[in-house]
Amino acid sequence: MALCLAGCGTVHNLPLNEPSANPLAGIVTRAAAAERQGPPRQALDEGDVIALSFSGGGTRAAAFSFGVLEQLARTSASGGGRDLVDHIGMVSGVSGGAITASYFGLKGRAALADFREQFLTQDLMAELRTDLSLVNIGRALGGGANTDKALRRWLDARLYHGATFGDLIARGRPITLINATDIYSRTPFLFVPQTFLALCSDLESYPVAAGVAASAAVPGAFAPVVVEAFKDRCQTPLPPEVERAAHDATGSPLVHSYAQSLVRMRSGPVKYVKLLDGGLVDNYGLSGVTIALGLSGLPTGPLKPREAVNMRRLLFLVVDSGRGPSGDWAQTLEGPTGKDLVGAVVDAVIDANTRSSYAAFEATMTNWRERLVRWRCGLKPAEVARLRGHAGAWNCRDLKFLIGRVSFDQFEADRAKRLNAVPTSFTLPADSVDALREAGSDALRGNPAFQAFLREAR
Repeated sequence: MALCLAGCGTVHNLPLNEPSANPLAGIVTRAAAAERQGPPRQALDEGDVIALSFSGGGTRAAAFSFGVLEQLARTSASGGGRDLVDHIGMVSGVSGGAITASYFGLKGRAALADFREQFLTQDLMAELRTDLSLVNIGRALGGGANTDKALRRWLDARLYHGATFGDLIARGRPITLINATDIYSRTPFLFVPQTFLALCSDLESYPVAAGVAASAAVPGAFAPVVVEAFKDRCQTPLPPEVERAAHDATGSPLVHSYAQSLVRMRSGPVKYVKLLDGGLVDNYGLSGVTIALGLSGLPTGPLKPREAVNMRRLLFLVVDSGRGPSGDWAQTLEGPTGKDLVGAVVDAVIDANTRSSYAAFEATMTNWRERLVRWRCGLKPAEVARLRGHAGAWNCRDLKFLIGRVSFDQFEADRAKRLNAVPTSFTLPADSVDALREAGSDALRGNPAFQAFLREAR
């Protein structure tokens, strides 16, 4: 065993990101072109906006979140004509949820037609090293049983077909956030322009499949995905709001820590950023939203001014596919041991971080609404008319945020138990996939925040 483990050597991934002298140039050009053409969906100008965050949990999470999207497509928006899919302005994802989020971000409504066949019912695990052989144990101890290559190639062949984050950004809406974990800084890692500006690297050319592979890189099963910092390759300074947050220890600890991680990338202490599963720091993918709002430097946050003026209702749904307590060792004096012990520790860490991120997120959304109202009420009537596209009555305080969690625990005990028993694997039987899709649809229909949003929107 010792010879076998020692012979496996170190398993590692090579960085795929490229240096850039002006990391934002291509993104700014694409954004300007998209603005001239108009966003592919005008829903954010109509007042009712939906934001979604898809938790981690393998194909189980991907299928449950897909069921939520399917139900939104079956629900008519206010005034009839279009359904609520057209009102999705942002989607964030972690691990399995990141696969659904990124595919929808790239394809929009068209993703609903083939995601089940292209991903949910496919056998991804057959492409990976998953057996408990001595060789795989040695590889896991040497960095990870798998590099990201097989996962990236499989995702590209099935879903992304070479798409880059430049393609994702060019879509305009929805804004798509893919969340991984920077294990050195112990913070979220967001595949957004600010992060790659700190790296002096080109986000526009970075493959979506590589970002999703990082978000889904379970420790031990995968070696960390690596991105390289090129601090001497560009002169573009970090935004002032990043520098301020990095030196303000009295502000949000989450935003402060993230800003510090960007400064370390730019100043030199971090040459290679090592990324693992985003669920290690936040299995809901909410930290990325909190950070984006905290570092935006604008009262409108990620919204364009016209969107911020026209918005009346924002529904933010956290789609939670996390596992409840499991195992029978709570009924015995002994245990947990072995695999159960490792699983219990990991679950405890993930759940604690998830609860903390949700609490921070609720406070962030409350503060953001207050900033938006102050900004809206400070606009002159002529500017309001210009941003709205017409004159007429308008209430600057008419802005309501609704936040809800869509989860298994909305169901009766037997159904919740069956759903919780579905493993967090990347390969599931078709009947389990369809049960999860149906559950996502049913859970959304019965969600109190969603029902309140529908009443408000009509």
